[in-house]
Amino acid sequence: MNIGYIRVSTEEQNTIRQEVLMEELGVEKIFMDKASGKNAQREELKKMMDFARQGDTIICESISCFARNTKDLLDLIEELNSKNVIFVSKKESIDTNTPTGKFMLTMFGAVAELEREYILQRQREGIAEAKKQGKYKGRKRIEHPEFQNVVQRWKKGDMTAKKAMELLGMKKNTFYRRVRENIDTKK
Repeated sequence: MNIGYIRVSTEEQNTIRQEVLMEELGVEKIFMDKASGKNAQREELKKMMDFARQGDTIICESISCFARNTKDLLDLIEELNSKNVIFVSKKESIDTNTPTGKFMLTMFGAVAELEREYILQRQREGIAEAKKQGKYKGRKRIEHPEFQNVVQRWKKGDMTAKKAMELLGMKKNTFYRRVRENIDTKK
């Protein structure tokens, strides 16, 4: 069976181009993620990896849709190889059914990871320069009017930390950092 994997980074991004390609290639089943490719913990990717079986071919538009770092790419390919599943990336013309395809996959994976690292480095450098010039101050801090109230209820045991985070609309790291900051300002 030909199985297609489509990924875009956000819900807002369009998948039509990749879907048309899959149709042209005669893909019978498609798995689609709208999530960052920075790690392999994507719901549809996991489902596809579980679904694929001996003799299947996984097809994607490009390596960067499948994995964004060499380690994840090679781990995923190793898992597919153990099931005797072929991987094909159309953009890079890679087919793991051939020795050349296996070699090229490793090379392109390393290049894709290097490019991602360059992008992150340029981003960090740009932010550092903008901070020096006073143009970047980071994301505006959101102050919840009920923060003190909710934290007090949590500390008394009236609610779980998870419930407190839900009420405040905060992620775990932000919640605990704000609690620590609040304690530090009272000293």
